[in-house]
Amino acid sequence: MQKQPVTHYIAKALVDIMLYGGIVCVILVPWLSRYVYIFGYGERQRWIIAAVLFSSGICVVYILFNLKQMFRTLLGGNPFVEKNISCFRKMAVACAVISLIYVIKCILIFSLATIIIILMFAVGSLFCLTLKDIFKQAIFYKEEHDWTV
Repeated sequence: MQKQPVTHYIAKALVDIMLYGGIVCVILVPWLSRYVYIFGYGERQRWIIAAVLFSSGICVVYILFNLKQMFRTLLGGNPFVEKNISCFRKMAVACAVISLIYVIKCILIFSLATIIIILMFAVGSLFCLTLKDIFKQAIFYKEEHDWTV
C-alpha cells in the first residue's frame, strides 16, 4: 500500500464538514424559510422554496454520505471495489432527483439560477454514471490481473 497524499485527508475532512453542516442546514430549513419574506416572496412561494430546499438538501446529504463511504475505501488503499460502483450509481440517481426537483421548481417559480442548477446536477449525474462505468472496467482489469498472477 502506498502512502496517501495529504490532499486525500484534506478532502475527506472537507466532505465530513460539509456532511455534518448539510445535516444541520437541512434540519434548520423549516425555521429559516420564514426569512424568505425579505426577498419579496409570498406565503405560497415560501412553502415551495422550503420544500425544494429541504428535499434537495436531503439528496445532497445523501451524496456526501456516499462520498464519505468512498473515501474510506480510498484511504484504505483499495478504491476499485464494487461498493464504490454502487456509491456512484446512488450519487447519479440523487443528482438526477435534484435536477427533477428544480425542474418542478422552475415550473412553479422561474429563475435563471434554477436553470443553471438543473444543468449542473444533470451533468453531475452523467459524470457519476461515467465514473461508475470506469470503475467497473477497472475492477474487471484488476480481477483479471489478479487471476493472471
